[in-house]
Amino acid sequence: MFDQFLSKASELLAGGQSFAIAEVVRHRKPVSGKSGDKAIISADGTIWGWIGGGCAQPAVVSEALKALKDGRPRLVRISTASSQEEGVVAYNMTCHSGGALEVYIEPVLPKPHILILGRSPVARALTRLAKAINYTVSVAGYGVDRETFPEADQVRADLNLSELKTSLPVFVVVSTQGEDDEEALEASVGTAASYIAFVASRAKAEKIKESLREHGFAAAKLDRVRAPAGLNIQARSQEEIAVSILAEIIQITRSVPAKQTGLPILSVMPQSVLDPVCGMSVDISMAKHTSEFEGRSFYFCCAGCKRAFDAEPEKYAVANVSR
Repeated sequence: MFDQFLSKASELLAGGQSFAIAEVVRHRKPVSGKSGDKAIISADGTIWGWIGGGCAQPAVVSEALKALKDGRPRLVRISTASSQEEGVVAYNMTCHSGGALEVYIEPVLPKPHILILGRSPVARALTRLAKAINYTVSVAGYGVDRETFPEADQVRADLNLSELKTSLPVFVVVSTQGEDDEEALEASVGTAASYIAFVASRAKAEKIKESLREHGFAAAKLDRVRAPAGLNIQARSQEEIAVSILAEIIQITRSVPAKQTGLPILSVMPQSVLDPVCGMSVDISMAKHTSEFEGRSFYFCCAGCKRAFDAEPEKYAVANVSR
């Protein structure tokens, strides 16, 4: 089973897909999940493996999707005790049998993919630096070859970007520096990437963008282009310019949520609410037990919580509002 688990994780990694690994690190009987049990949670919420039954899975899936969204691991405790502890995400155990589980969730996110257009010295330096930190790098442009870019994952001797395989998130850097600048910038704004850096002065970039606007390119597309490229670290050499660009890419991926930057989002997290009886997070799209009270909808993790709510809706509806 462990070999199959590793194979599944390797398959997802090779495909550039994001997923989370959940492992039971502690259990207290009686529970179906045991220490060492593992599961892979995909970005769409599907589970491969085993970390426990219906009382544990909704909480683990919910936290796994949150981990994929914010990129942070977490320790989840599912137990009958409701005490809070720093660094632990607590959920109430809803199974009548009781017991407890602690599950560690680790997000596995694909490394950024940098698509470089051009064969300039900055392009070569950026390729070397990006590969040194294990990023995926593709290079395209007229005159680009494997000999010049031996570290690149893909090379293409033209600007037909549709022939390249890219994974998300993708960052485009135009570093033509005088060779086919306008054509390369045109190709870059035709991609879905919201991060497009142009290694050029602000004045030169504005002239080329003005030319593209005259050829019918929408201003919204051209506004995505950052020039000069990279953070302002007073870079002078080709290598320092490459460092400034890579630093900006790292800064964006680490400090700004993908939704705010417009970068491709790994997945859309299902809308979830708290069960008003036990406090467990319930995915609305998958909820089997629901009730209506005073024009509001309430969702439950199990039939037992629904029965408790239906017997005293005023009690739980008020408590739900105060959460």
